[in-house]
Amino acid sequence: MPEYRKDPVTNRWVIISSERSNRPIEKIIPNIEKIDFCPFDKGNESLTPPEVLAFKPENSKSNDENWWLRVVPNKFPAVTHDVPPNISKKGIYFSVEGYGYHEVIIETPNHDAKISYMEYSEVEEIIWAYLKRFNEIKKDKKIKYIQIFKNYGRSAGASLSHPHSQLIATPIVPIFIEEEIKGAKKFFNLKNKCIFCSIIEQEKSENIRIVEENDSFLSFEPFAPRFPYETWIIPKEHNSNFGSLNIKEVKDFSSILKNTLLRLNVLLGDIPYNYMIHTSPFDILNNSYYHWHLEIIPRLTNAAGFEWGSGFFINAVSPENAARNLKNLEEGLL
Repeated sequence: MPEYRKDPVTNRWVIISSERSNRPIEKIIPNIEKIDFCPFDKGNESLTPPEVLAFKPENSKSNDENWWLRVVPNKFPAVTHDVPPNISKKGIYFSVEGYGYHEVIIETPNHDAKISYMEYSEVEEIIWAYLKRFNEIKKDKKIKYIQIFKNYGRSAGASLSHPHSQLIATPIVPIFIEEEIKGAKKFFNLKNKCIFCSIIEQEKSENIRIVEENDSFLSFEPFAPRFPYETWIIPKEHNSNFGSLNIKEVKDFSSILKNTLLRLNVLLGDIPYNYMIHTSPFDILNNSYYHWHLEIIPRLTNAAGFEWGSGFFINAVSPENAARNLKNLEEGLL
């Protein structure tokens, strides 16, 4: 029977259509685009803005070909730090100048690589790049939040197929983060405990939605997922600040991220997806009530009229079935 489920953090409701949850999902065969050149390929460094970070051998020159990872400003940025974040008010309307940072993390020189099939050490380098830019940009006191995200596949918003992710830093805290923080604060005030830590405890106790676990992280299907195979990766110890990861945690995080994406790829095919890191805003970066985490959203379905009109999401795959299907790949996969 269909079931309404309530997200324990945001109080958002979803509908799990349990009678449809066992339907097979056809693997998506990606359209391979033929391109003459890519601005992110090695040798085309002059086609991007100058790098702000590059992993390369010592004594290499800036913007040369010796890199294995580069971070560059987006050539077509959504926001820019060339203008101050001045506030304007006209009647009931408020606006702020488009101040911020928009950067591209070019994850590898290999145009056809995928995180799920990279070496673990290569994925670690991507996480280190995230951390270095996160901790550098947070020095700008005008910035309140950094959203690190990856769009994989054209229908997930990627305009180029070369492996890359992005960050956008803004002087405004996004509404989705505000909603999570509001819910987390409310729970903490009632229980004197982090809601995400409580979620981890219950998931480990029930053990029906966990996909994978290592020393530092848990990969699981959330209780009230908006989308089929929506998957979260969360540190097992309380931590509200993504930028505080140590060497061991980077290693464990990159490992479970690669493995989780590999499971999704093997089970569902080379599907488009988005992932996003949710962390505390800079003015409350280290706190007792919020818990940073990464959310993976496979693009198997699209929100339609009911979702946009009501705020309810209809999910045809229960998280319990999704976790079971992903865990059943264990033998011979990793």
